[in-house]
Amino acid sequence: MSTTPSKTLETFANPRPGRPYEIHFDCPEFTCLCPLTGQPDFAVIHIVYVPAERCVELKSLKLYLWSYRNEGAFHEAVTNQILDDLVAATAPQSMTVTAEFLVRGGITTRVVASHPTE
Repeated sequence: MSTTPSKTLETFANPRPGRPYEIHFDCPEFTCLCPLTGQPDFAVIHIVYVPAERCVELKSLKLYLWSYRNEGAFHEAVTNQILDDLVAATAPQSMTVTAEFLVRGGITTRVVASHPTE
């Protein structure tokens, strides 16, 4: 497996597909760029999901999140894109991605996107 940023999300078979359980990830080093100023935006990404048949592999998730480091993205857009990509890769029973962006212009931003839509 690569050690460079990648949009590829690897998965593996859920070891307990008959049991509903939650998986929680906290990714405290997420970075993307403000699409208007080009300055870095920093966030903590929280992912909670109930897997169906597939689980996301952690190293590929790390490299996937790293791939945003040099991309311009509005907070709302990047949060929803992360959710869309994870749902496409894993087809979970449910998933929520919460992005807690650090202060920019005196304002913090928290974006919450869920599947299925609540």
